[in-house]
Amino acid sequence: MKKLEKIVLFNFSLENGKQRPYLPLFYQTFGQPISTAPVVVVNHALTGNSNVTGENGWWNDIIGEEKIIDTNHFTVIAFNIPGNGYDDNFGNLISTYKDFTIRDVARIFWEGLDFLKIEQVFAVIGGSLGGAVAWEMAVLKPNAVQNLIPIATDWKATDWVIANVLIQDQVLNNSDDPIADARLHAMLLYRTPQSINQRFQRSKFNDSSVFQIENWLANHGVKLKNRFRLSAYKLMNHLLKTNDITRDRNDFLALAKAIQGNIHVVAVDTDYFFIPDENRETVENLKPIKENVFYHEIKSIHGHDAFLIEFEQLAQILSPIFNKQKQQTYVSA
Repeated sequence: MKKLEKIVLFNFSLENGKQRPYLPLFYQTFGQPISTAPVVVVNHALTGNSNVTGENGWWNDIIGEEKIIDTNHFTVIAFNIPGNGYDDNFGNLISTYKDFTIRDVARIFWEGLDFLKIEQVFAVIGGSLGGAVAWEMAVLKPNAVQNLIPIATDWKATDWVIANVLIQDQVLNNSDDPIADARLHAMLLYRTPQSINQRFQRSKFNDSSVFQIENWLANHGVKLKNRFRLSAYKLMNHLLKTNDITRDRNDFLALAKAIQGNIHVVAVDTDYFFIPDENRETVENLKPIKENVFYHEIKSIHGHDAFLIEFEQLAQILSPIFNKQKQQTYVSA
């Protein structure tokens, strides 16, 4: 695994007015050295981390040498949301999870980029929670992002998302096996009935009385429990509820229009969590006032998790964005 780097933020003021006297920000870089190539910031999803490519990289099909986000041509930076536990230091976990918002996370990431002396980024990309953070980053610095690429996400938490965050929070705070039990519910948000029915077809596990779907869900619960911390799950889940780039600001159209870079909204046609209708409405509302906004859709039976499954489709969507930059690099060289 690529070595974790650390930046320490002192006296960081949260959106609610509280201060964090000490806030460690862990990150990894891949590809070209900083300041030698265009920068791509990759934001992780709810149970993800900064290890986006290489050994155990969760987006190896998209990021790496000769991949769509080509580490031969780009500097890739991935921050860990503080409190996600990836640094394996219990002291850096966050128990007061309701103090934090997605806006705080986006500001923390920009602080990290400022520390690294990065003022402009070629792209900010992320799926699900990471895409929501990407939206907020672009609003915070509307002149600093050339390409905003939010995938399977939204610029706001809908009532549907808020409702499911509440259910997850109740499970995480009241279950005897909180991580595993919350994961059971979450997996049904991330997939579709069609995907699950097609895969398991009411079959039993090893000729037992246990259904394959039950065994599959139980395994997902155990796997997450073995690698994820309860306080991290509570924090990441809560952050989804705080997603709203318009909170205490202008309306959405004014904020999005101010983003100078291209906005590439990528939806999944069967996403039951961040439903594609919301994404289509966002783009249709923006098109009359902003020319460089684009809608892309992954077609999949798998639902929300398709951004981690349908790599070929995602690569086709992303290739024109990143290949254009690579061609410009060749010309200038």
